Amino acid sequence: MPGFGNPFTGLKLEKPLSKEELIRSVRFMIAAEFEAVEMYTRVAEATQDEKIKKLILDIANEERVHAGEFGEILVTLDPQEKVLIEKGMEEAEEKLKTAKGTLANSVRRLALIIEE
Repeated sequence: MPGFGNPFTGLKLEKPLSKEELIRSVRFMIAAEFEAVEMYTRVAEATQDEKIKKLILDIANEERVHAGEFGEILVTLDPQEKVLIEKGMEEAEEKLKTAKGTLANSVRRLALIIEE
C-alpha cells in the first residue's frame, strides 16, 4: 500500500495554511499523484482484460495531468521551483547530448549507478 501518511500532520489546522505549508502540501500532492500512477500501472500490467487495462491506464494518465496541474500551482506559489526544475532539465539534456554511446548505454550506466 502507499506509504503516504497524513499531509496535515503537524499543521495548525485552526488557521489557514501558511504559504510554506501550502508549498509543502502541494509537493506532497505531486508525489501522491505519481505514486498513484505507479500503482495503477502495475495493476494494469497484471490485468489480462484488455478493456480494463486500457481504462486503468487512462486513469493513470489522468493522474499525470493532475501532477502537472499541481506543478503549475507550485511554480505559481514559488517561481524559484520552475527555475530549479528547468536548470535540472537543461543539465540532464546537456549530459545526454555529450554522453558517449547511445541513449540505451546512458540508461544502462544510470542503472548501474542506482544499483551501487
